[in-house]
Amino acid sequence: MATAGLRALLGSVRYEVLPAKATEDKVLAHVPRDVVVTVTASPVKGLEPTLDLATRLAAHGYRVVPHVPARLLRDDAHLKDVVDRLREADVDDVFVPAGDADPPAGVYAGALPVLRRLSELGRPFAHVGVTGYPESHPLIHDDVTIQAMWDKREHATYIVSNLCFDPRVLGEWIGRIRRRDVTLPVYVGVAGPVQRAKLLAMATKIGVGESTRFLTKHASWFLRFAAPGGYSPVRLLARSEKAMTVPSAGVAGLHLFTFNQIAETERWRRALLDRLGG
Repeated sequence: MATAGLRALLGSVRYEVLPAKATEDKVLAHVPRDVVVTVTASPVKGLEPTLDLATRLAAHGYRVVPHVPARLLRDDAHLKDVVDRLREADVDDVFVPAGDADPPAGVYAGALPVLRRLSELGRPFAHVGVTGYPESHPLIHDDVTIQAMWDKREHATYIVSNLCFDPRVLGEWIGRIRRRDVTLPVYVGVAGPVQRAKLLAMATKIGVGESTRFLTKHASWFLRFAAPGGYSPVRLLARSEKAMTVPSAGVAGLHLFTFNQIAETERWRRALLDRLGG
């Protein structure tokens, strides 16, 4: 395994967490203050748990990135309220996906109108992230998702890729977006050292999209986790290192999906950094 490139990636991580009852305590107990924490939003629970947890973690000194899905916003006034609340908490970074709420809670069906509205509001956040899809979106053609990144580029400052388990697919996707002159830095989405049984329990307990819908939408994830030797974050990183660390890739770091296995994710990262001499 190479070292320098992986050390740099592991030193620039974001931990994605879900706003459950115990999440705040887990983050405080296990996540260093120099690790960015992103907080997801559920179409079932709405934005309030996300905003509440993001505000509390920011008060503890974390750099926090709340997810603000377009389809959970009712209207311009609701968006303005969200902006004011987050800025009051000194949050300067938001992630704006379209979201899965069906039907939408209000006037926004996709991320681009929200991004445009944020620009009209004077760009209140220094950093704004949008979604990328290395592995095909279940409902949207690949060319459409890449075109969407092009359309969003003037309003966003970075891209977060969805989960990818295939180093070849990941490398090809990075090449495709760069050939389309999408130059925003990318945080590559990687599943941490998650155990399938815990992931299934989490999906049921937290109700991410409600468990049946979540499991149906992400069935391929569970097949990857369940196959003997089928998924290893270390193996994925080692095989993807070249594609992610060449200067033309523009990869800024890793976005680690913890699935709320926060202590396990940080132990794994520290152990791997120790192995790499970091």
